[in-house]
Amino acid sequence: MPETIRTELKQGILTVFLNRPGMLNAYNSQMKNELVDIYQKADKDDEVRVVIVTGMGKAFCAGKDLHEGSSTFATDDDLDSYRLSGGELSMVVYLLKKPIIAAINGPAVGIGLTMTLPMDIRVVKRNTKIGFNFAKLGLGPEAASGWFLPQIVGIGKALEWVYTGRFIPTSEALQHGLVNYEEDDPLEKAYEIARDIVTNTAATSNSFSRQLLWKMLGEHHPYTSHLIESKYFYWAGNSEDAKEGVQSFLDKRPVKFPLKGSDLPDFFNVEKEEKNK
Repeated sequence: MPETIRTELKQGILTVFLNRPGMLNAYNSQMKNELVDIYQKADKDDEVRVVIVTGMGKAFCAGKDLHEGSSTFATDDDLDSYRLSGGELSMVVYLLKKPIIAAINGPAVGIGLTMTLPMDIRVVKRNTKIGFNFAKLGLGPEAASGWFLPQIVGIGKALEWVYTGRFIPTSEALQHGLVNYEEDDPLEKAYEIARDIVTNTAATSNSFSRQLLWKMLGEHHPYTSHLIESKYFYWAGNSEDAKEGVQSFLDKRPVKFPLKGSDLPDFFNVEKEEKNK
């Protein structure tokens, strides 16, 4: 059983609680391993339509657990094989085929904030403390935030926040797109969004859309997106989901999509294989 996280699956929504409240949910290697495990299992589970990540107690995640003192970030690993824990976690989140929402219910600093960047939607508690404090510890960005953060907020604002390491007012985070919503109860807002997804959309559609939008950020020409979208629509247009979607609209009745997320073909590896020919 996981010790640093707790999970709850209800009506297609998997809620992952960071569960070290006595340590303000500080991140450690065990938490990383348990998060990787639950994310990978959720991605293969058709009962899971949406993942929400939040914190137990007063904090979301206060950053890296510093109990080892000044040697916390030191390593004797081989340079060529050494990989940052936060980056390994971010890569797992990036590859998910399910929508994932961060309900930032309290302070989120350092890895506590960068771990949310590969997630799709961020809802933050109004006026809570968030920030990228690496420079104040003599460190730099991690968890692949050198790629994610400028994609989300632009290079200028990303560098300002990283250079200063200051706490970011949640209103400023909202203004610059770091978060989608600033709420008194971020978890309730996350559930509202998740319920809308589960009730009104097709699992196949969202799985395709998540992969498409994230992966196209690394492409240099829109034609790549056009090719993948064409292959997808060739399949989707003849699928039972599309038939049900159109018919329910015409009938003016609630939609009930029959396909599962695992029914979606892998359009992206096919495209990669074509490029390598």
